[in-house]
Amino acid sequence: MNQELFWNTRYLDVEDNYLFGTEPSHFLSNRANIFKNGESALLLADGEGRNSVWLAEKGLDVTAIEISPVALEKAKKLAAERNVDINFIQSDMLLHDWEEANFIAKFDWVIGVFIQFVGREGMVQQFQMMKDLTRSGGKILLHGYTPEQLEYKTGGPSDINNLYTGELLIEAFSGWRIKELIEYEADICEGVGHNGHSALIGMIAQKSS
Repeated sequence: MNQELFWNTRYLDVEDNYLFGTEPSHFLSNRANIFKNGESALLLADGEGRNSVWLAEKGLDVTAIEISPVALEKAKKLAAERNVDINFIQSDMLLHDWEEANFIAKFDWVIGVFIQFVGREGMVQQFQMMKDLTRSGGKILLHGYTPEQLEYKTGGPSDINNLYTGELLIEAFSGWRIKELIEYEADICEGVGHNGHSALIGMIAQKSS
């Protein structure tokens, strides 16, 4: 099953309509004060729009990319209900021509929340793409699961090669200023997709000016 079909199926197969709910990731919302009005943000694999809409409500200039047209329609509906404008792109983030779109080194924030579905080789490509899209002095925010999540089975990938460790992120973002790196456990309730006790990790890294 290709990625678009896989995610279309997941986003359609939910009774409450929004697989991960309509409220932002707790990692984002708990750091609301770090996002400034007028900053530009790119959200990768944004799903149904819960995070991009929240950032747009904070006054950020938001672009969001998502492979699933089903999810994107939900995201557009949510943005309309919340009365915010977002530049939505329906595409595979790893295949999208960012250079042609003049997005290279453009964004104050490049954000990946639970985007762990590419394996180790794809992760290298994904991280490099995020670095390329971040402007000088800009920041990358990642939020996801650690390998301990395989024991809890409350969301996220089932392949250990898709999961983050602190050591992996420190190595991947060497040369960047790691402003925050936290591994923790918490009970989360984000729709039916992420629900229960979870092993989590969050990172904010800044590109040199």
